[in-house]
Amino acid sequence: MMELYLPVVWALIIAAAVAFYVVADGFDLGLGILFPFTKEEAERDQMMNSVAPFWDGNETWLVLGGGGLWVAFPKAYAVIMPAVYLPVIVMLLALIFRGVSFEFRWVAKPTHFWWDVAFCGGSTVAAFAQGVILGALIQGIAVADGRFAGGPFDWATPFALLCGLGVVAGYALLGAVWLIAKTEGPVADRARAQGKTLLIVVLGFVGLVSLWTPLGFSRIAERWFSLPNLYFLWPVPILTAGLGLLVWRGIDRGRDLAPFLGVVALFLLAFLGLAISTFPYLVPPTLTIWDTAAAPASQIFLLVGVVFLLPMIFAYNVFVYWTFRGKVRPGEGYH
Repeated sequence: MMELYLPVVWALIIAAAVAFYVVADGFDLGLGILFPFTKEEAERDQMMNSVAPFWDGNETWLVLGGGGLWVAFPKAYAVIMPAVYLPVIVMLLALIFRGVSFEFRWVAKPTHFWWDVAFCGGSTVAAFAQGVILGALIQGIAVADGRFAGGPFDWATPFALLCGLGVVAGYALLGAVWLIAKTEGPVADRARAQGKTLLIVVLGFVGLVSLWTPLGFSRIAERWFSLPNLYFLWPVPILTAGLGLLVWRGIDRGRDLAPFLGVVALFLLAFLGLAISTFPYLVPPTLTIWDTAAAPASQIFLLVGVVFLLPMIFAYNVFVYWTFRGKVRPGEGYH
């Protein structure tokens, strides 16, 4: 019985960690993507100060998601990593550049131009690489005898590149609505204009991916359009359009927190749609969570640690976000 439910528990833990990472680290990567559109030094400082207390803790969820995949589903890890090795390496290097530049630009002033370039470039490249990895997983990985059977550039397809651009746009939208919620003055005003444009772009990417996946991959078309699945899944695109309208109205009416919450809900709904398209396959279209799971004893041993660590991670995040609640005004900061 444990062989049946333990992989499901671990799949939910990893999915939650990935979702938290996408939302939490997405908005500070989004700030880097939006950096070139802000020329004033004081406004760039205000943007970075809005995430200064949070950005490094946000990456905790990436460690939990990647580590959880390695320990709970080692066979999936052994197949996925060779398939997307290059974009994973690019993503990690870009995150390092982003992190180092975040700290060094403050101490390098006034000669910190290249640290700004590294912050923007690292954020954009990391977002694009994450989207490419996502696209590679959705389109499927070649597997033979439980091992990766493809080439080093199987991930480099038009669909994966489209997903990469979509994630860049999505993170930029998260960054814009974060600035609406956390800043005042010209930065927030600019973010409102950017948020409207980016919302249209992101919904366009969502529509393209939603059309491409069932047309390009028969297993996904069968999942969404066969009966009785269609009866239960048709509200998902309707809810997506409704959330897009609510975000637009929230930005247009001068709301602060509502657009951010709406975009977070939009991301979570898109994540749910991807889960519906692929579950229970962890390595689409061949290996399920049960095919790739570690021994039950290993899963239980590690689950005990997670049971104790997860509340600590949540408590830390709640404490930090509560402590640094409120808006960052021009000239203010935590650095």
